[in-house]
Amino acid sequence: MSEVKTEKMGFEAEVSRLLHMMVHSVYSDREIFLRELISNASDACDKLRYEALTKPELASGDFGISITADADAKTLTIADNGIGMDRDDLIANLGTIARSGTANFVDQLTGDSKKDMQLIGQFGVGFYSVFMVADMVHVTTRKAGDEHAWLWSSAGEGSYEIAEATKENAGTQIVLHLKDDAKDFLERYRLEKIITTYSDHIAVPITLAIKGGDKKDDDEGDEPKVVNEGSAIWTRPKSDITDEQYAEFYRHVGHGFDDPSVTLHYKVEGMQEYTVLLFVPTKQPMDLFDPARKNRVKLYVKRVFITDDSEDLLPGWLRFMRGVVDSQDLPLNISREMLQNNPTLERMSKAITKRVLSEFEKLAEKDTEKFEAIWDEFGAVIKEGIYEDFERRDAILKIARFKSTGVDGWTTLADYVSRMKDKQSAIYYITGTDAEAVKRSPQLEGFRAKGIEVLLLADPIDDFWLQMAPDFDGKPFKSITRGASELKDIAGDDKEDETEKAPEGDLAKLTALMKEVFGDKIKDVRASDRLTTTAACLVADDSGMDMHMERILKAHKQLGAVSAKILEINPGHAVIRKLAEKAGDKGAIDTLADPVLLLLDQAKILEGDELDDTAAFARRLSAAMEKGLV
Repeated sequence: MSEVKTEKMGFEAEVSRLLHMMVHSVYSDREIFLRELISNASDACDKLRYEALTKPELASGDFGISITADADAKTLTIADNGIGMDRDDLIANLGTIARSGTANFVDQLTGDSKKDMQLIGQFGVGFYSVFMVADMVHVTTRKAGDEHAWLWSSAGEGSYEIAEATKENAGTQIVLHLKDDAKDFLERYRLEKIITTYSDHIAVPITLAIKGGDKKDDDEGDEPKVVNEGSAIWTRPKSDITDEQYAEFYRHVGHGFDDPSVTLHYKVEGMQEYTVLLFVPTKQPMDLFDPARKNRVKLYVKRVFITDDSEDLLPGWLRFMRGVVDSQDLPLNISREMLQNNPTLERMSKAITKRVLSEFEKLAEKDTEKFEAIWDEFGAVIKEGIYEDFERRDAILKIARFKSTGVDGWTTLADYVSRMKDKQSAIYYITGTDAEAVKRSPQLEGFRAKGIEVLLLADPIDDFWLQMAPDFDGKPFKSITRGASELKDIAGDDKEDETEKAPEGDLAKLTALMKEVFGDKIKDVRASDRLTTTAACLVADDSGMDMHMERILKAHKQLGAVSAKILEINPGHAVIRKLAEKAGDKGAIDTLADPVLLLLDQAKILEGDELDDTAAFARRLSAAMEKGLV
């Protein structure tokens, strides 16, 4: 190799941070590195099996994964005869962070080694986990169909080298030079236990051979021994599979470290025949909110891997699901392009989605606490289905959970409707970007005073699905930040309001004065029955757009100028009473202009809106403080 040009490259910055953590790790579950390497090797075999369907010349005999432990050389070798990699693949897969989830994981690193190690339990660190046990790694690989092989080498300390190599067959061989404190990974018993625990379900044979060291009489020595069952777990009867085996397969297929919260395993026979093994994670996958919204369920045909990136297998709002679907009806040589709008796949997708929703509905009835834990993690994604999936909209609304002013924890829409007050005809809601900020909104004051429940919606999707689902059980959804409050028409449980209010005549003079001061900045000024402690608030017109939705569209440059709002003032607030008292005085428009504009600025700040003129606001506020201190 000395005569061959060797390229030295630096790892991407995020990879360097991750590797530093791996190299200096004292993580107790270091054995997961072997699970990750076996999982990658299995995927490589699946990919070549699929490619060989249309390119038989790429096939290289029966697929398998071999593991060799050499006690004398202190090396552990993992080899496969899968798809392999070329130079560009090596750089993309081993030198940079290709998955957005990995970048998100690295962003969470704190520098505190103890806390950072705990994060490993929430994210599969993949290939990089080898540096928890190895101080040098050599990867020799040849891509199926290519003549050239490549050698990738690194000690995990900021850089790696790539050089041309020789390799007879396609596939990848990874040689780990183990650290002194990792010699137990050369012992047959230790390796067999890891493989049977984490990788027994792998559908290709995994062989293990032990070289060197002190041989025992019963040790098979150099003879490779198949150590996994090697059958696809989803083809086995449910009664033969333990919870632990399901959990390990979930971690393999989902690249996660948590346990599945729900396991769905069934077989369909009849006009169509397919097997489904799906899992609902306990924790959010790191790429859950990736804009691509990719489906991570693997599609097989007669146990042959086809793709893990089929947009049509499950809808985007179920993208948190992990697992496999194995069809007996699709042709083995189907291409990824042919899967688009395939009627067989479409029927499967509809049936599987219906089954998932049915399982959620059953779980919500039988184990509310468990379902609500799932909703905590994935509710914001499931609600995307209300917006985009007309056929299943009602079913999703039925299981949906919401925060509200009426109860602690979650509530269903059906329960909300059951608690509605006499003469209450609408389901009231308020939207925002932050759940705690929404709870403090001044528009809630009058509703709370009358005991009228309001849904608190703080997920980004909420503003959008509300446009597509105008009602539930015949009750329309109504924003409390748009139009009149209707509070006076609803029988509430508040006591008679004894708060002193500004006289109607004085209030009329004040509203007229305010309209003159504001000009076209405000559409209207009116007395409010939704405020009890706040002086003023902004609301949208009945025919206008919800204020939070308007801010979202403006932030994304999908809306030009915002519409003028209505300013509601609280007749019982001391400031409003004082202003109303002076509104009829001579020259009131000059003396009250600044306080009135301050009220508008205050209302905008409460809504999180930008002020038109921050310098003018500061001047008016300073003047008011000065008068107050005299």
